Amino acid sequence: MPKLKPEDLKRIREEMKKTISLRHGEGKAKIIVHMGTCGIAAGARNVLSALLKAMGEKDIKDVIVTTSGCAGLCSREPMATVEIKGQAPVKYIDLNEEKIVKILEEHVVKGNIVKEYALAIGSEQEP
Repeated sequence: MPKLKPEDLKRIREEMKKTISLRHGEGKAKIIVHMGTCGIAAGARNVLSALLKAMGEKDIKDVIVTTSGCAGLCSREPMATVEIKGQAPVKYIDLNEEKIVKILEEHVVKGNIVKEYALAIGSEQEP
């Protein structure tokens, strides 16, 4: 294994800063990709990777991306929940790489819920 140079460490640090800022902190929206074993088996890793890639390509920095466990609907995985400040959360189902990018562009960026992929709008918990 070759030795790391200072410029290598700087590059790695900058890449990690981007990843950390996507997963923590303040943002206008949060996208939660459900990564239980059922979600992973159905392709949630590919969905998460496509989402992060699209955000990097579009230089989107005000959206937090995080993961959670199973949402309880294994047959509808991969799933993601979009939470935009001041709005009801939206749970999306049966996702793939193209669908999550469309959700990012239409719902998160433009504010239009992608109804054909949405299962539910609103919280599952009683107030």
